[in-house]
Amino acid sequence: MITIQVLGLDQFVVGRYSREHGANLAQLFETDENDIVFYAPNSMVFHGGVEQTSWQTIVIVRAPEKYLPLEEAVADYLLRTMNLFSINIHLEFEYVSEAHTYDFINSKYPRYIEVPEEKNDDYEFSFGEEPEEMEGEIVHGHDHDHDHEHCDHDHAEEDVYLGDAFAGFEEKYEEAMKKKN
Repeated sequence: MITIQVLGLDQFVVGRYSREHGANLAQLFETDENDIVFYAPNSMVFHGGVEQTSWQTIVIVRAPEKYLPLEEAVADYLLRTMNLFSINIHLEFEYVSEAHTYDFINSKYPRYIEVPEEKNDDYEFSFGEEPEEMEGEIVHGHDHDHDHEHCDHDHAEEDVYLGDAFAGFEEKYEEAMKKKN
């Protein structure tokens, strides 16, 4: 298994990156796409006490030793494609002996959870557009005007309260202060 760890970049950006670039990376590694996973912990990179998320990204590729000859091509691809999301990228390769790795794959379940293809169309982004071209565009990640027959819960419970959440608070506060004194 090849693990690509990404530090200092939003987890959802890494998720999107894995979907869009996993097949290309598998081709460069000359392996099956199922042999590559991405690890994106909720992390921040700091320098001099200043948070550097999306400014400094650290990518660590951990792979079996047999992939060492392919490192240069993979490094070039990762650096060229990750620079869409980060200003600066530090890339490291760590190699492990396959004699010291173990897997358990439960045959009763699919190897990976997959998103149905129609769900992938909910989030569309374009890179390289000029700001004036994007003016007024809104990207909707979830449209609530769809059919809810598959749901077994009441969406009315999810409505945001639009009233005065602090109505009567001052009176309750003053009363509490009088009791305290």
